[in-house]
Amino acid sequence: MIDIHSHIIFDVDDGPKSIEESIKMLYSAVDEGITEIVFTSHAFHPQYHAQTGIVKERFDVLREGIKIHDIPLNIHIGHEVRLNDQICPQLDKGKVLTLANSRYLLLELPSQGVPKYTFEIINQLVTRGIVPVIAHPERNYGIMEKPELLERLVLHGAISQINAGSIVGHFGKRIQQNALKLIKANIIHAYGSDVHNLSKRPFLYAKGLSYLEKHKCSDFVDIFLENNARILANSDVIILEPEKILKRKWLGLFSQ
Repeated sequence: MIDIHSHIIFDVDDGPKSIEESIKMLYSAVDEGITEIVFTSHAFHPQYHAQTGIVKERFDVLREGIKIHDIPLNIHIGHEVRLNDQICPQLDKGKVLTLANSRYLLLELPSQGVPKYTFEIINQLVTRGIVPVIAHPERNYGIMEKPELLERLVLHGAISQINAGSIVGHFGKRIQQNALKLIKANIIHAYGSDVHNLSKRPFLYAKGLSYLEKHKCSDFVDIFLENNARILANSDVIILEPEKILKRKWLGLFSQ
């Protein structure tokens, strides 16, 4: 299984602070059943910016650590890029890393809402052949209030990624309910742990999949895992038709 969203590179953002902690997290990934993982350190976040050069250097250190410790895990590099109006120039300058060097870019929105210029940035990226992957939209307050915003982003050419912790209620009941409703609305396409550490922000990867299967969402599990693999392979992802559910009024769907 593949995890496309993780903070495991040490001492670059709010993830682990030491290589020893990173190695422990890699062992934990294997315990979760993960076979491949993308390291997505924060880029251009108001508090954290993991520069491409430093990320690559520490990625190489961890790759060597995996060999030394004989950890059965394939690792890849990427960024979780905070929305800003300079993303395309930053891509041109090599300051932004896509997921495993694919055409998929993990894009984080401000937690409080969806800025109006988001749609223009999505259009710019799509025009360049880049597919924005909206990270954890279930935790965005604007999308909580107006989930049709995520539908619009998807119709503009983005896809979205749900967090395992959200599904199991790690961030509270409201976010959990929002996550499940977005999944059932066919506007979530990929799955990630968004792990930061082994205490307050653990993987919960296997637990999230199990929760979905127990709640009659096994078809979505299959799609998420397939799409994760397709993202790494740089191929087209499976996108269900949101109209099948979105013909119903959003207000009715999200007030149940």
